[in-house]
Amino acid sequence: MLQRLYIHNFRCLENFELPIKGMSSALLIGKNGAGKSTIGIALEVLQKISRGINRMRELENLNLISPKDFARGRSDVPIRFEIEVLLDDKLYKYVLALELPEKFKELRVFEEQLLVLGDPIYSRKEAQVTLHNSSQNREAQFLVDWHLVALPIIQEQSETDPLHIFKTWLGRTIILSPLPTLMTGESNGETLEPKPDASNFGEWISGLLSRYPAAYTQVDKYLREVMPDIQDFLNEQIGKDSKNMIVRFEANNANLSIDFKDLSDGEKCFFLCAVVLAANKFYGPLFCFWDEPDNYLSLSEVGHFVTSLRRSFKNSGQILVTSHNPEAIRKFSDENTLVLHRKTHLEPTLVRLLSDLSVQGDFVDALIRGDIEI
Repeated sequence: MLQRLYIHNFRCLENFELPIKGMSSALLIGKNGAGKSTIGIALEVLQKISRGINRMRELENLNLISPKDFARGRSDVPIRFEIEVLLDDKLYKYVLALELPEKFKELRVFEEQLLVLGDPIYSRKEAQVTLHNSSQNREAQFLVDWHLVALPIIQEQSETDPLHIFKTWLGRTIILSPLPTLMTGESNGETLEPKPDASNFGEWISGLLSRYPAAYTQVDKYLREVMPDIQDFLNEQIGKDSKNMIVRFEANNANLSIDFKDLSDGEKCFFLCAVVLAANKFYGPLFCFWDEPDNYLSLSEVGHFVTSLRRSFKNSGQILVTSHNPEAIRKFSDENTLVLHRKTHLEPTLVRLLSDLSVQGDFVDALIRGDIEI
């Protein structure tokens, strides 16, 4: 479970700490420009690094981080990310600091380290990486290109290696800001790593069902709750290595088969939710960040959707969502709703728990009136 996320000098986030320790689910709210999506981008930077994309220019090409992202152009202070995660009752802490020296055009690594229970697994200062003593190896040092993050480069000793455990957890985090128009049921392979826009949804559900066949029952169960007339769904072979998903419905002794890509945007989000729940159950516990999961849903559907996500992550994994939807906001309590706020674009984002704020009357009504101040 994510215990702490610290971000400094990255876009609108300065000396920013996300207080979600002990929360299985949490909600981020705030006006546009307050930094909700920026938190997701910071998480995606770390996720992509753990998946092997570790050159700064590659991350820049993915529109995740660039020299323009220093808060108010203050490049004399490094961008800094710190993440602390509790895995198997051990606290893992990963630190990454990025700098942009004068006349440089590409970010480079200034500092990096991974610690478990306070003991360093490896540390790095500029180009020099130090592997610290362990039962497998003695302390060793090597140099690495300043523009490369070391985390994906260091060799793992085994599946019980703390480095492997942390990288696997971080690589399997789910970061979502889906665009249903890009979601098709077509797949040319399998993966357990969904893209934020869910454009590889076909590959994701294929990978899930191939490696964990019992997940079909979990997905089917959820879909029947939200679409009672669904009969089943199946991946039809359309080529040597290609499949396409067909969804079948049944009502009043009549049948209808629909290509997945022809479902409505909301129905595609139902499928996405079903796969998130199944993924957390079968290869979790996972951390999921979902930017506005209530998008594309009708007002009557939002409550059940959000409640299902919260319930699924209650005893395993952790989910962090953003929302502007009053019905979604009402499904969270004051103790796990975080309010992000900044008065102007020249000021950093502040964050407070809703339970720490004084709100007169109904909170959602106060939000609509714009009466919430930190």
